[in-house]
Amino acid sequence: MDAGADTAYAKGNQAPFSVRILTLFPEMFPGPLGLSLLGKALADEVWSLETVDIRAFASDKHRSVDDAPFGGGAGMVMKPDVIDAALGAVKPRPGRLLYLSPRGKLLNQALAKELAAEPALTLLCGRYEGVDQRVIDAWDMEEVSLGDFVLTGGEIAAMALVDAVVRLLPGVVGKTESLEEESFERGLLEYPLYTRPADWKGRVVPEVLLSGHHARVAQWRLVQSECITRHRRPDLWERYCAQKQEQEG
Repeated sequence: MDAGADTAYAKGNQAPFSVRILTLFPEMFPGPLGLSLLGKALADEVWSLETVDIRAFASDKHRSVDDAPFGGGAGMVMKPDVIDAALGAVKPRPGRLLYLSPRGKLLNQALAKELAAEPALTLLCGRYEGVDQRVIDAWDMEEVSLGDFVLTGGEIAAMALVDAVVRLLPGVVGKTESLEEESFERGLLEYPLYTRPADWKGRVVPEVLLSGHHARVAQWRLVQSECITRHRRPDLWERYCAQKQEQEG
């Protein structure tokens, strides 16, 4: 790869789903993405991960990647020419080009499913105050946010996004049923979970879960999910009720 900027983590780099991350800190990867189920899937070439060092594309002797913002203000802004050179060199493959930004659209389960259907993702991790708007527009980047808070850079956000997406790929999570019953899949938060021992410090598992009656267990779990969602996420609850009413006609 140009300027020696690219590091691949999958053995053959021919995985059906690939992720490329542009960052000032390539040493942060794969990090947690190389462990547990995602790490096994990476080693098995279910997906591939590459990092690109943005600083390798700086043109001056100081390898500058940022400058002061026009109009004044605190902080620095990542330079459009450097980002453009990095993207031009790696030529983002078919798929989506995402910029991790607190002003982006919210990453949710629906978007994660959408991204998992792509052949590839290219992620840009910003630093400082952000990235020059012109290069965002020139490359038609989609801005994606984890939520209403600010991180020091996009790397942790990129890891979270990749984790949320890759776990949905076939062969990554053992039992697909577990994906179908987790939070947000039905527009609800997940029900409480229990395991052995049945009595722990005087706290007993709800009797219905010990009954072996699958229909009653399913109904109990639905009621619990609805109750938790109603109290903790009124926004989700309102949407769920509207969808349920629409389905019932």
